[in-house]
Amino acid sequence: MNNWNRVVQGTEPRYSDLLHQDSVYGVATGYCISASLLTIINKWAIMKFPYPGALTALQYFTSVVGVLLCGQFNLIEHDPLNLVTMWRFLPAAIIFYMTLFTNSELLLHSNVDTFIVFRSAVPIFVAIGETLFLNRPWPSFKTWISLATILGGSLLYVLTDYQFTITAYSWAIAYLVSMSIDLVYIKHVVTTIGLNTWGLVLYNNLEALLLFPLELVIMGELQKLRHGSTEKPDWYTFPVVLPVGLSCLFGLAISFFGFSCRRRISATGFTVLGIVNKLLTVVINLVIWDKHSSFIGTLGLLICMFGGVMYQQSTRKKLKGVQKDKPQEQVGVQKKLQENEEAHKL
Repeated sequence: MNNWNRVVQGTEPRYSDLLHQDSVYGVATGYCISASLLTIINKWAIMKFPYPGALTALQYFTSVVGVLLCGQFNLIEHDPLNLVTMWRFLPAAIIFYMTLFTNSELLLHSNVDTFIVFRSAVPIFVAIGETLFLNRPWPSFKTWISLATILGGSLLYVLTDYQFTITAYSWAIAYLVSMSIDLVYIKHVVTTIGLNTWGLVLYNNLEALLLFPLELVIMGELQKLRHGSTEKPDWYTFPVVLPVGLSCLFGLAISFFGFSCRRRISATGFTVLGIVNKLLTVVINLVIWDKHSSFIGTLGLLICMFGGVMYQQSTRKKLKGVQKDKPQEQVGVQKKLQENEEAHKL
């Protein structure tokens, strides 16, 4: 009985809470590994196969086929497809498509460091968006300091970027806008639409894949593909197939772990997690090739990531207040249990 009282009073962790905590750490680790490696792999793939739209379409296709096949063999469970849910999910799919497309175009026209710096600036806009549209409290002063640190590091990088071009930074701004909207809006979608994680992966990638023909027409990539097929007949060789295939597999992995993380943490917290995991990306980028920034630029990049480490979720104080109220509720539960025991004795 004493052990049960300790559990009721909250002095011992509950088994379900420990499982939930392990689940959060597990999906966060999976997301960090996938995201860290995917940036490098996408840059590698885009160097060998310089067609951003086609590359992202292959990633969507792999994810859709992978989910459907695994569901067919009862390896996973996903929600069935229906037109009503597809219509409700369409805005999220469009935003997701724009995010991945601008991501690929940015990697095509710039280096990995530029991508990471603009990715690091996203939490500033996501924090504002969460407050305005998801009813989150405004960030604390310490949070604003960390976000300002991220912005300062970004500015230092931009001032020392020897590869600065209008085209690259135009795509960078487009990526910054679409990514900020994506993180806020999809956080709302995953908590309200009622799909499981694999269902979210299926709907998201299928609807994004259906948008690919529009990109072929609008961006003129169909002509580029036709022209490239006559000049570069090496698309089916191992040096091209390997990075493209890896990007598709890691695209499926990050879809699953990304949606799992979005369910468990806030939009801004998810954004900062995406920044911190780029440390591995920076190390790999510095080691494997020379397509990176100068020493000062790398310093600015590390300042951005340090700001991400400093970041604290603005809801932490609110959560502490909730936790203070829990012991009173638990005392009430304990009293009811004691009353029930006395009634049984009588």
